[in-house]
Amino acid sequence: MNKKYDIKSTDKETLKKWYHLMTLGRAIDEKAPAYLLQSLGWSYHAPYAGHDGIQLAMGQVFTKGKDFMFPYYRDMLTVLSAGVTAEELILNGISKATDPASGGRHMSNHFAKPEWHIENVSSATGNHDLHAVGVARAMVYYKHKGVAITSHGDSATSEGYVYEAINGASKERLPVIFVIQDNGYGISVPKKDQTANRKVADNFSGFKNLRIIHCNGKDVFDSMNAMTEAREYAIENRTPVIVQANCVRIGSHSNSDKHTLYRDENELAYVKAADPLLKFRRMLIRYKRFTEEELKEIEAAVKKELSQANKKALAAPDPDPKSIFDFVTPDPYVPQKYVDGTHDEQGEKKNLVTAINETLKAEFRHNPDTFLWGQDVANKEKGGVFNVSKGMQQEFGEERVFNAPIAEDFIVGTANGMSRFDPKIRVVVEGAEFADYFWPAMEQYIECTHDYWRSNGQFSPNITLRLASGGYIGGGMYHSQNLEAVFTTLPGSRVVYPCFADDAAGLLRTSLRSQGLTVFLEPKCQYNSVEASAVIPDDFEVPFGKARIRREGKDLTIITYGNTLLFSLTVAERLAQENGWSVEVIDLRTLMPLDKETIFESIKKTNKALIVHEDKVFGGFGGEIVSSINEEIFQYLDAPVKRVGSTFTPVGFNTILERAVLPNEEKIYEAAKRILEF
Repeated sequence: MNKKYDIKSTDKETLKKWYHLMTLGRAIDEKAPAYLLQSLGWSYHAPYAGHDGIQLAMGQVFTKGKDFMFPYYRDMLTVLSAGVTAEELILNGISKATDPASGGRHMSNHFAKPEWHIENVSSATGNHDLHAVGVARAMVYYKHKGVAITSHGDSATSEGYVYEAINGASKERLPVIFVIQDNGYGISVPKKDQTANRKVADNFSGFKNLRIIHCNGKDVFDSMNAMTEAREYAIENRTPVIVQANCVRIGSHSNSDKHTLYRDENELAYVKAADPLLKFRRMLIRYKRFTEEELKEIEAAVKKELSQANKKALAAPDPDPKSIFDFVTPDPYVPQKYVDGTHDEQGEKKNLVTAINETLKAEFRHNPDTFLWGQDVANKEKGGVFNVSKGMQQEFGEERVFNAPIAEDFIVGTANGMSRFDPKIRVVVEGAEFADYFWPAMEQYIECTHDYWRSNGQFSPNITLRLASGGYIGGGMYHSQNLEAVFTTLPGSRVVYPCFADDAAGLLRTSLRSQGLTVFLEPKCQYNSVEASAVIPDDFEVPFGKARIRREGKDLTIITYGNTLLFSLTVAERLAQENGWSVEVIDLRTLMPLDKETIFESIKKTNKALIVHEDKVFGGFGGEIVSSINEEIFQYLDAPVKRVGSTFTPVGFNTILERAVLPNEEKIYEAAKRILEF
């Protein structure tokens, strides 16, 4: 390591700035608990004392306008060193409306300044490593000279997504600096209970294209040299770097932890004696870089600065409770030509898989900042197990369409990260080959749903998350489930579930032209079916939240989507032929947002309703529709609202078991007939 910084050669102005920052940071760190005692806020505080050297260095190396930083909840000095002010730190701590990180929406001690790309990160420690990898991928693609710096403690490396991030950065050779602030503990759990290696970075020593730098995180100069070298090396060699910083945790993990319950007096005395701030102060005097009077002058200035910052922060406005509905989901793209998502039916029909494939290609031509990755999506002539992305890599190249590791969390997490680089970027990911395999990515899905609200509207991941869903293929568990009820329970995303090829094309186009997250569920058993084929006009668009009446009627409303739409249409025709009943069939197309207006207007006409979906009845999305009907238009009902769906069981593999579980025409017919005869 080429040492650029030491106590003798570093200029006095720089040393003065560092001591000022370290003293100010420590003063805020020690003052934070007082706000809670006064019932002013800062109910979560994780003191950084003992991490001073590496945190100062991280902030000093961070280059605004070039780098992205992903700090964790203990990184107070890091962001202060990077330029966030004392007032802004306090605004975050006491959750004021003018907090630059989140406007009081996110937990205290989660410091950020998104306009500088000091990113707002989760409380799930270490999951932001995946976002850093995604940003670095964009840096490489757009030939941007910068790094993504991501930081957390040693225990976070036990998380699978940290491994996935380092593995992915190594494979793709991305300029990411993973800073591990090793204080020997994960809350009260000692490092020996986390991993066999004394230094957790050694767990990754076998990775190719990865540099590991060890430093003393308590020492300012060693930390500055390590971080400086890491940034230069990552940019020059397009290689990820781990900086393992040996620290101590002087205090408890947080204000809800009592470290005297698991640390003895000898250990507490040791960590106190290792205080980096006191060591730095002693060095400045010992090497005659500053006098005692000069340091006291700096300390007096810090005290005054903190007092002024505190006064301003306390006077800042609190969040408006009415604002909770702001920034839940970004406003979508509004179709211009096909306002209601319908069109002339004349022309050649195309099947569902062709509709999706051709729309993806058209949108990739329309927006050159669109990317696609996932499992098995770009392997020679193959485009996924269902060939939905067939031919895309050949046309758009390996940098825009590529295979990801079989790591669902990595797929979604790096999509979140890459979209942070520039709001013009759109990412399409095949979250898993089958929807059932998406569960490992739910943690990152939750992050994506939070981001826009949590950042107070400053960032939204522009992702279209495609999943092949549903059964009727004899696939059994992990190949036949429906997840929409899970997705729709989390605010912050749109969820669409088309059945016909034209709706799939139109909704996909709208999704790719919109800001924010859209879950795009595809009924895979209809990919090549004649029944779901449709005429698709060029540039067809379907607005979100607009249902489509697929068959008009006056005696009963069937509300459905996905595979069961085709069954419902057949049942409606059968009822008309056999009994003369007139059944209206509504294709929701979009579940979130839900087109309640179309549903309600239909029921006001028919006075009876049946909800049909493939997913389980118990806990299924249909329950929300029934509840809305009962709460808002109960007076128009002439019969109880009924539901048809799967049994409350997994889907069996044997086709006999599958038929027993999933809804079919006969089950829908019997339910509809009972309501009509009520």
